[in-house]
Amino acid sequence: MKSLDDLKKMREQALKKVEMREGGKDYRVVVGMATCGIAAGARPVLNKLVEETAAKNYDCVVTQTGCIGMCVFEPIVEVYGKDGSHTTYVHMTPEKAVRVLEEHIGKGNVIEEYTVDAAQKNGEAA
Repeated sequence: MKSLDDLKKMREQALKKVEMREGGKDYRVVVGMATCGIAAGARPVLNKLVEETAAKNYDCVVTQTGCIGMCVFEPIVEVYGKDGSHTTYVHMTPEKAVRVLEEHIGKGNVIEEYTVDAAQKNGEAA
């Protein structure tokens, strides 16, 4: 069994690895880039997010992932906050992605009409 000090050191090392992966930013923006996402237009969304984040220095890191598991809603962008918040945006376009950066990342305001919950309420789920 490890001592409490050993466990604390292990925890600190793990947190440093996570911070390095996430860039120490307040938000992590993840784009679903599996075949379904790419076919639905995720690549231009990812490109726009990367371009705008770099150009306007938003406090986020943009990454990609594989299948998110909701192909009917692609392209999908997920926003994770350091506070543990998680928002899933669906049917994204490059224009919507810019608005997510401006409103959600820039001002902390979730754009409700772009979320998976709003899509489900509008009967867009299969």
